[in-house]
Amino acid sequence: MWVLAWISGLGLLTLMFDRQLAEQFNPNPDPHSVRQDQSVEVKLKRNRQGHYVTSGFINDEPVIFLLDTGATHVSVPMHLARQLGLEPGAVQTVSTANGLVQVARTEIKQLEIGDIQLHDIRANLNPGMQSDEILLGMSALQQVDFRQSGEWLYLTSDR
Repeated sequence: MWVLAWISGLGLLTLMFDRQLAEQFNPNPDPHSVRQDQSVEVKLKRNRQGHYVTSGFINDEPVIFLLDTGATHVSVPMHLARQLGLEPGAVQTVSTANGLVQVARTEIKQLEIGDIQLHDIRANLNPGMQSDEILLGMSALQQVDFRQSGEWLYLTSDR
């Protein structure tokens, strides 16, 4: 009986710490949206590493975005292409933080963060990305206004 109690206790502690670690990486699992007239504002909290990470959707499929103002385009790991309904197009060489990489061009029909919806976003399918996070580059971010204040980033869309 004591063994079962210890195993159960360890299992609960593991679940609790897993959840806490996930929240530290992505403090925005359900981004808060505020509507004012014709605009929508989404407020994102910076994570412990100083990055803005949030949950969202690509073509109605749930994803995790890492906002990257240094990236020209949205960069999607190639292994997620089929799941997200993305068709690989022309192959081109791009310069990344990890050097030159061959990527396939694609277009995202719909991208959502909170109540902000963006359409027809240019993106790249990157075979070198092994994680499931999507780098949200300027091809998407140029369609919203954004400002930073302390540990918060505010995205505003007039669409």
